[in-house]
Amino acid sequence: MSLKKKNLRVLVVGCGNMGASHATAYHTLDGFEICGLVSTGNSKKVLNEKLGGNYPLFSDYEEALRLTSPDAVCISTYPDTHEAFAVKAMENGCHVFIEKPLADSVEGAERVAAAARQYGKKLLVGYILRYHPSWQKFIGLSSEMGRPLVMRMNLNQQSQGAKWTVHRNLLKSLSPIVDCGVHYIDVMCQMTRSKPVQVSAIGARLSPDISEDTYNYGQLQIRFEDGSVGWYESGWGPMISETAFFIKDVIGPKGSVSIVAKDAGSAGKSASIDAHTKTESIKVHYADLDEKDHFSKADTWIDLVDEPDHQELCNREQRYFLKSIREDIDLIDPTNDAVNSLKIAFACDESVKTGKIVLLSRD
Repeated sequence: MSLKKKNLRVLVVGCGNMGASHATAYHTLDGFEICGLVSTGNSKKVLNEKLGGNYPLFSDYEEALRLTSPDAVCISTYPDTHEAFAVKAMENGCHVFIEKPLADSVEGAERVAAAARQYGKKLLVGYILRYHPSWQKFIGLSSEMGRPLVMRMNLNQQSQGAKWTVHRNLLKSLSPIVDCGVHYIDVMCQMTRSKPVQVSAIGARLSPDISEDTYNYGQLQIRFEDGSVGWYESGWGPMISETAFFIKDVIGPKGSVSIVAKDAGSAGKSASIDAHTKTESIKVHYADLDEKDHFSKADTWIDLVDEPDHQELCNREQRYFLKSIREDIDLIDPTNDAVNSLKIAFACDESVKTGKIVLLSRD
């Protein structure tokens, strides 16, 4: 039976925060059917109980792939497994939804993208902000502020307990400015639609609990071909300040656009997944002056009605994944964008480690 009519049978690999959210989407939305939950630890059992306790459980990915014969695989594991799991899925005839980043290296990301082309399978990367109507509005308004743009963003996360354990595990694969930064680099590239030409970055290791060759705080700067510049900051850990974890500002010759998340940006919210995407209001400031050099146009506030929470954003991602398969939507451009943002993020990582500005190819 064609996938246009039957449910999409999905194998969920990785049952932590993001895997659980995607599994919840598959469990509740029409058009999906979970055929198995895979994790090396206890998270699959916890998730299975949350969803009713009826799904097959596996500890070995390849065994699960062989026994369930899914139509699609959802990969929400740690980044160092992404490439191998995605390529194996496509070799077995499966479409792939994969959490960002696409891989733990640029070369790995390119191999995953090449496998999607080779096997003719849909590959959708979990850039959740692309499905948020308020972020779409933010990007659109920022694009109207002229050129060059100055883009200021951060996402610092104060973490403890299980969340700090997750962050320490992530740091074994990627730094915060790579793992989180790809989201906001992608946003900056959408705002400018200009080629990045150079990056510089700094970082600091703020904990003895992580490897000496990594860092849990980083800040990057990007210069674009059209003169636009972007700044992004990200830190993880129990020592991270929450004073300014939520900055989303864009400034151009015609004015500025700012996300003002009064509740999500308040103290104690930096570890909340919902707070990471919440917008609440957008403030638009206009630079127009009258003959006395006073502002001639009042600032405007856009209160956002369609404000989906984290689970609803995951639902929207998965609805689009299903739509892309059933309607054969071309995903080459968003895949290329995912590879491009990862290239930029890794160039920033290189800058941290070498202490040098990294020039990017203009090809």
